[in-house]
Amino acid sequence: MKKMMILMMLTAFMTVTTACSSDDPFESNNNYTFPDDNTGGNTGGNTGGNGSSSAVSGELTSFTVAIDKTTAEPTSGLATVYYPDDEDNLANNSSDLTTQVSIDMSNPSATAASGVTVTVNGGHITVDHGSTKGICYYVTGTTTDGSLTILGEKKYGVILANANITNPDSAALNLLSKKRAFLMMADGTTNTLTDGTSSKNDHKGALYCKGKLLVNGNGALEVYGKYNNGIHCADYIIFNTGNNVYVKSTANHGIKANDGVFINGGILNVEVSAAAAKGINCESNIIVNGGRTTVITTGNGTWDTEDQEAKGASCFKADSVFTMNGGELWLKSTGSGGKGIKADEDAYFNGGSTYVITEGGQFKSNNDTASPKGIKIDGNLTIKSGRVWVRTSGYNGEGIESKSILTISGGEVASYAYDDAINSKGDMTISGGYVYAQGQHNDGIDANGNCYIKGGAVFAICSGSPEVAIDANTEGGKKLYLTGGTVVAVGGLESGSSLTQACYQASWSSNTWYALSYGSSNFCFKTPSSGGSGLVVSTPSTPSLSSGVSVSGGTSYFGGLGIAGATVSGGSTVSLNSYTGGNAMGGGGMGGGGRW
Repeated sequence: MKKMMILMMLTAFMTVTTACSSDDPFESNNNYTFPDDNTGGNTGGNTGGNGSSSAVSGELTSFTVAIDKTTAEPTSGLATVYYPDDEDNLANNSSDLTTQVSIDMSNPSATAASGVTVTVNGGHITVDHGSTKGICYYVTGTTTDGSLTILGEKKYGVILANANITNPDSAALNLLSKKRAFLMMADGTTNTLTDGTSSKNDHKGALYCKGKLLVNGNGALEVYGKYNNGIHCADYIIFNTGNNVYVKSTANHGIKANDGVFINGGILNVEVSAAAAKGINCESNIIVNGGRTTVITTGNGTWDTEDQEAKGASCFKADSVFTMNGGELWLKSTGSGGKGIKADEDAYFNGGSTYVITEGGQFKSNNDTASPKGIKIDGNLTIKSGRVWVRTSGYNGEGIESKSILTISGGEVASYAYDDAINSKGDMTISGGYVYAQGQHNDGIDANGNCYIKGGAVFAICSGSPEVAIDANTEGGKKLYLTGGTVVAVGGLESGSSLTQACYQASWSSNTWYALSYGSSNFCFKTPSSGGSGLVVSTPSTPSLSSGVSVSGGTSYFGGLGIAGATVSGGSTVSLNSYTGGNAMGGGGMGGGGRW
C-alpha cells in the first residue's frame, strides 16, 4: 500500500511537458515569439502625434520588478528543458522511489523502518538509508528547534507536506548524502525552512545539499537564511515546472551552487540584503529555459578582503557561462555597485524575456570601484532572440556591457542607462533584431573596438556633445562600419565612420513622433525630451522623414518608443541632407540629460 501511495504522488509531480534532455545546453530556441504586450501598435502609438507627451514615454522607463508568488508561470516562450543526466529527470525515477518513510517533525520517533536508521536528539532527526534503494521520506509537522539530516549511499526522495522546520543554530534541512536528492513539495502545501543567526558548525545554508538537488512538485517552499546562504548545493540544482520557491537571505547569497543552476520552469523568487550578496550564485554555468524568476538585491558594495577588490551585489552571478533560452527573468539591484546579471565567461540570450533594473551608484573603496551594470559579461555576449530590457539610474551605471565581443543578431534589446547604454570592450556587431540604446549621460552605443551595423533596426540616443549616439574607438584606429539596417541616431555618428549605406541628417524636436519611410516599409519613433543635437538616419533604400505624425497599428517595440509597419497620417515633411560622418552637428542644443 505504501509503494502504491508514493508512486501516485511521484506521478503527480511529473511535468506536463515531456522532459527531454538536450545534447547542447546552450542550444538556441528558434521558435521564440514575443510576449503579447509586444505585438500590436496600440501601446501608445496611436496617441503620439503632434508632439503629444502621452503614455508613449515608454514602459522601458517605468516597468517595475517585485516579488510575485501568485501569478502563474509563463506557458509560452519556453525552451527545451535541460538535464545534465537522464537520471535527473523525475519521470525516469518515479518507479524507483516507492518506499515511503514517514517523518513527523512535531513528534520525532527513533523507530527504524524499511532499512532506514532513525536517530533522534530532541527535535533533531537524523535518518540513514545506507545502501537501501528506493527510499522516499515523507516529511510533515512543525518544529521551532529541530532539523532533519539525511544520510545514505543511494539516490532518494524527500516530500515536504506542510513541513515547517526551524533550527536556531544550523541547517534546517541537511541533505548530507552525496547522491541525488529529489526534493518535492506536495500539492497544496506550504513548507518553510529557517536557520538562525548563529551556528554551531558554520553551516552553509538553511537548506544544504551535498549531492545534486532536483526540485519538483507543485507545492510551495520558503527558505530563510539568516546565518549564511538560503540554499547551498555542493553539486548542481535543477528547478522544474510547478515549483513555487521563495528564498530570502539576510546574511549572504540566496541560492548558491557549485556545479550549475538549471531553471527549467517554476516560480522562483529570491531576496537578499547583505553587502555584495548574490541572489543566485553559481561557480559554474547557469541556464534558464523556462519559468518566472524574480531576484531583488538591496545590499551595497563592499571591500572583499580575500580578493582585495571592491565588489557589488548581483541578481545572477555565474563564474562560467550564463545562458537565457526561455521563460522570464525579473531582476532588480538597488545597492551601490549592484548588477542584474554578471558572468565571468560568456553569455547567450537565445529567447525568453529579461528585465533588469539597477538603482545604486558607483561603490568606491581602497582606490578601487564597483560600478553598477544592468548586464556585465567578462567574455563574449551574444543576443540571438528574445527580449532584453535594461534600465540603470545610479551614477556611472552602464546598461549592457561585454568586456570582449558583443553580437546582436535578433530579438528586442532596449537599454536606458545613466552611462553608456550598450558597451563593448572589443568589437560590436548588430546584424538583426530591434535595438534601442539611450545613454542619459554618455553614448547610446559605444564599441571600444570596431562597430559593425549590418542589419536590424537601431534607435540610439546620446546625452549631447561631445558624446555621440553610435561610437567606435576611432582614437584606437577602429571604426564604425554601417553597411545595412535601419538606423536612427539622435546625436550623430562617430567621426571617421565608414558609411557604405547612405546616411542623412536633419534637425529634430523633442517629444515628437517621426515616421521614417523607405520603399513599402516604415519605422516610427518618438524622440526624447533631450539628447544629442542633430539626427542621422539610414535605411536600405532612399528614405523620407515626417514629423508630428499620428501612428496606429504596426508592431510596438521598446514599450512603445518605436513602431514598425504602422499606419501613419498627418505630420510634415522633414528635409534630409546627405551625411558623411562626424559628430560636429551643432553641439548639444537639445539639452544635457537625455531624459524622457
